[in-house]
Amino acid sequence: MTRPPFHLAFPVDDLAAARRFYGEWLGCAEGRSSEEWVDFDLHGHQIVAHQAPERSGDAATNHVDGHGVPVPHFGLVLAMADWEALAERLRERGADFVIEPTVRFRGKPGEQATMFLRDPAGNALEFKAFADPAQLFAK
Repeated sequence: MTRPPFHLAFPVDDLAAARRFYGEWLGCAEGRSSEEWVDFDLHGHQIVAHQAPERSGDAATNHVDGHGVPVPHFGLVLAMADWEALAERLRERGADFVIEPTVRFRGKPGEQATMFLRDPAGNALEFKAFADPAQLFAK
């Protein structure tokens, strides 16, 4: 089944910093842009950083499997090898993880590798992977 690409627009306070983070750190190709926004290709999904300094960052966390998970957040579910490669690339660049790369719900339904970090504007991102992709919506 082919899924349509997802679109997400989010606020940032510095477009140059967003270009470095999404382009260089995460490897997202840049699409269209203006002085106020930049399109990025996040594994085939369109994410758009909009200059809106008064709206960036987050204000809450929820307790999930022993960690304070930032809310709101966005990200991707990757293949395990891609997740491992991204974790290594981010470690090499000195990423300041909110939640270090780890396995959550070990031995339970929905077991997953996960990591959280923030972009330069404070927006939280999660990248996760499942050894068994059928566990994505497991109860």
